[in-house]
Amino acid sequence: MRRLTCSDHDRAASSDACPAAGQPGQNLDESPLAWLRRRRGKDGVALISDMQFMAGERLRADFTFAQLGPRVTANWDAALGASGGRRSGPGGGVEIADHVMGARVRVAAALKAVGPELAGILLDVCCFLKGIEDTERSVGWPQRSGKVVLQLALSALARHYGMGETRPQGTSQPLHWGTADFRPSINGAEQADQPVAD
Repeated sequence: MRRLTCSDHDRAASSDACPAAGQPGQNLDESPLAWLRRRRGKDGVALISDMQFMAGERLRADFTFAQLGPRVTANWDAALGASGGRRSGPGGGVEIADHVMGARVRVAAALKAVGPELAGILLDVCCFLKGIEDTERSVGWPQRSGKVVLQLALSALARHYGMGETRPQGTSQPLHWGTADFRPSINGAEQADQPVAD
């Protein structure tokens, strides 16, 4: 049996992320997020938006790159040591590359930003690729509630990543309704002659 590589297949969905030659390809259609993106509701709109899909895939990519998933094979690096068999001295423990550590920090920051209530479903669906029904059963939620919670979680994640911003970049002030020259008054008194500090 031969290993399927990205150059061997001609599926348009997974040809966008073609790895280097000789590397195994990844079928992005197996993701629960891709299924939700293709699936349409009664109104004909996709169950998750492109922004939500991209946010979930970004979290999954960081999670995979950070090597946080379960290992399915033995890890002989710890037994041999990073220095060719020597176990003592500085650096004798498990060494993590800086880019892997950076990915772990990004995953932790994203999960902290969405909060503990929404982080669980993001981990289950986006990172561990569990189905929504399985997640609902494991958490004890009512049927069909997982989609709504996942949509909320993906929207919060997209907001953390800065996707689909409604305010101009670099501003941290709250938005309000009113014209540009609107100034509130105290107790209905006009203060037009007094300068307003910005």
